[in-house]
Amino acid sequence: MKEFAYIHDEKHSPSPLRAVPALASFSDDQLDDVLNSSSLLQCEPGDHIIQEGSIDSRIYVLLSGELEVRVGSKKVAAITRIGEVFGELALVNHDKRLASVIASNKAVCLAVDQKFLQDIHPREEDPDFHAALYEFVARLVVRKLEATSKRLAEVEKELRELKEANATAAAKPVASAPKLKRPVKRAPSAARKPARVR
Repeated sequence: MKEFAYIHDEKHSPSPLRAVPALASFSDDQLDDVLNSSSLLQCEPGDHIIQEGSIDSRIYVLLSGELEVRVGSKKVAAITRIGEVFGELALVNHDKRLASVIASNKAVCLAVDQKFLQDIHPREEDPDFHAALYEFVARLVVRKLEATSKRLAEVEKELRELKEANATAAAKPVASAPKLKRPVKRAPSAARKPARVR
């Protein structure tokens, strides 16, 4: 994986970032600061963008390619939508990463170092920036909770339909198999006695 400083035109965010509704939390000046504190990650298939169990303070935006989310060796989700943000909980819980994010194919991500942002915008000096940053994360979390709730409702519906189908199948009487006639045993032809002619 290669990492480069992200350089952009002031007041002009790239189109994948314009597709991120949560970025509407930031004013143009604040968004410029966010982008100026960012890096571009060029990933090859199999590269780890986030390593499960690690601690880092970056939030990521997918600019191209596809990623997969793994817990242990199990794939639990995919990140395929350009402009999708991931890793934002690092800003909230400052804890170890709960999953790995791995490039499925060649991918490019924007990595925003929120710790650096907090250093250049101390909370006491720039409360507006911190309000925008936390609004940004809150919007992301709400969107993900809505998606999770929708998926849970779909899974519950599928389970209910499966239970109903199993109950219907169990209630149907099983047709008994027809009885087979037992074959009559006959002596081998060589052992049969020829009939007497009178």
